[in-house]
Amino acid sequence: MSGTATGLVGIAALFILLALRIPVAFAMFVVGFVGIVVLNGWASAMSLLASEAFTLGSSPELVIVPLFILMGNVASITGMSRQLYDAAYAVIGSVRGGLASATVIGCGGFAALSGSSVASALTMGKVALAEMDRFNYDERLSTGVVAAGGTLGILIPPSTGFVIYAILTEQSIGRLFLAGVFPGLLLLSLFVLAVTVLCWIRPEFGPAGPSTSFTEKLRAVAGAGPIVFIILLTIGGIYGGLFSPVEAAAVGAGAVILIGFSWKTLSIAQLWSASRDSVVTTATVMLILIAAHMINPFLALSHIPSAVGEFVDGLNLSPVGILVLVLAVYLILGCFLEGFAMLVLTLPIFFPIVTGAGIDPIWFGVLCVLALEMGLISPPVGLNVFIVKSVAPHVSLGQIFRGVLPFWAMMILTLAILIAFPQISLYLPETMIN
Repeated sequence: MSGTATGLVGIAALFILLALRIPVAFAMFVVGFVGIVVLNGWASAMSLLASEAFTLGSSPELVIVPLFILMGNVASITGMSRQLYDAAYAVIGSVRGGLASATVIGCGGFAALSGSSVASALTMGKVALAEMDRFNYDERLSTGVVAAGGTLGILIPPSTGFVIYAILTEQSIGRLFLAGVFPGLLLLSLFVLAVTVLCWIRPEFGPAGPSTSFTEKLRAVAGAGPIVFIILLTIGGIYGGLFSPVEAAAVGAGAVILIGFSWKTLSIAQLWSASRDSVVTTATVMLILIAAHMINPFLALSHIPSAVGEFVDGLNLSPVGILVLVLAVYLILGCFLEGFAMLVLTLPIFFPIVTGAGIDPIWFGVLCVLALEMGLISPPVGLNVFIVKSVAPHVSLGQIFRGVLPFWAMMILTLAILIAFPQISLYLPETMIN
């Protein structure tokens, strides 16, 4: 059997394992390890396993993952995420659809603390769904806005998706974080626009919430001040060259912990719980990365990336045409594959094609992560949809999927805008000091 045929068999086996609900990391590890044994021998596979696991485990850049996850976990435990929502709620909650818009803004703020889409959807679901139910919001809008708003966690920095992309493609984590700022704000604004238009067309979807006095608005905004300060400190510190991404993560995590203790909303037991959860999540990410460094050499040995590259070259597409083709494949795969698995599997194949076409790897990283973000609310996998279902078990999956459709359309629009205007993604990375 040729190397390419072996590679295709391995990819088919991987899809079968994923369909059988085998965890992503273990499925990729088994396929990668067995594939290398078949193509290059047992000794090569064992040597690669030992070296890659050690190299990744000792990589200082990956310290950013547990630190930012810890920052998000502590923010959730201490109620800081609730304060972000309360501030938005107080300012715009009294307008039609205001609670849904406040949920989007709260998701964006929490995303800038946690870097996790699942955590954003779960936390905001617990905070916002009860309020929207209380004011008789349509269930499609209330659940759809939480599922879609939660996806901002993978685009607005800090983002675990950007970290994994950076590790797999050897790009700058700091530049990727900065590249996600304006696209994240653009998508957040379009989500709010979608809520506004929906509630204008169908007023019964989002009734007005309670009005608040100017003093109450000021108090709520002031309560979110420290969290906003931490967000600006970490991202602004990276942009200004004050911190490396790892240092920014340490400063952010330390600041959140200090605020929690000073406000007496964080105990030693809660910090221990948040740290333990952070270790578990970090271990999951590390397993995926180790598995990726097993399956990527297998794909290289099978010559599948070069074969795909030759096929795309034969199409004689322009760089934008190649970009659109790759993103279309991502949108299709996002309906069936978990986001990180898709990233790990496709980058060894698509990244050389994209960079060979002269496409900026930082720009492509933003577009790639946005495509992964769309997979979080695409049927039938739609991880965020199932997260919201767990918080609102009385709402059917069909209703939630219908609720996310307007926001999915806004993601397509964002993708088109970012393709047409690359500088939205590239301005901050190109002007950063370090």
